[in-house]
Amino acid sequence: MSRTPHILIVEDDREIATLVSRFLRSHDFRVRTVPHGREMDIALRDGRFDLIVLDLMLPGEDGLSLCRRLRNDGSIPIIMLTAKGEDIDRILGLEMGADDYLVKPFNPRELLARIRAVLRRVGVAQTLDSAESTMLAFAGWRLDKAVRRLFNPQGERVALTGAELDLLLAFCERPRRVLSRDQLLDLTQGRAAAPFERSIDVLVSRLRQKMEPNPREPELIQTIRSGGYMFSPEIQSLPQGGSAQTEAQPQVMDG
Repeated sequence: MSRTPHILIVEDDREIATLVSRFLRSHDFRVRTVPHGREMDIALRDGRFDLIVLDLMLPGEDGLSLCRRLRNDGSIPIIMLTAKGEDIDRILGLEMGADDYLVKPFNPRELLARIRAVLRRVGVAQTLDSAESTMLAFAGWRLDKAVRRLFNPQGERVALTGAELDLLLAFCERPRRVLSRDQLLDLTQGRAAAPFERSIDVLVSRLRQKMEPNPREPELIQTIRSGGYMFSPEIQSLPQGGSAQTEAQPQVMDG
């Protein structure tokens, strides 16, 4: 039996918090609302949440700082709310680790669609067929698709946000192919959410910081001029109880 998703809304505007919480509850979500970071911390200690809707402008510690703290502590999906429509604010939110963003004023149905999209991306990877290989290996790294965890060549877990992991999976499933930003947006976010194209560059930069020995001279995720990006390592499939099997490599195609 599936569990009802639990959403935490961090929003100091009582009217918005009430409107959003009622709307989400009417669509079968469990919801808790808090007005600032201190109560967010208490809520996270008290219960388990599947996603956080986090306002940028909050009293006390602001949303960007809270987002950074949440990312340091775990990988719970985050959707950022902001009254600012400037690109720099969106980029900052993504760089701090937000999985998506929404500019105020917004239609609650759009927020619902984005919440469902983020939860779907997380949930799909957790319901793989048992016969399917769930472990991928490349350049000494291991990516466990079933539990959505990445391990470096030293065997240490490397924390990734949901959006970062979605992008890495898209690369690993299409190695040595040139993928345009539009293709990567479709593969990781879908067009229904009208994502911000610059977000792919931000996510690639974040992955490089976590995975490349020298992010300024990347070896794993290569930039292809006028094309997009290409994931260069050979990918191996590691089925449970089996030996490594090299994935068939598709031909390089234009982005």
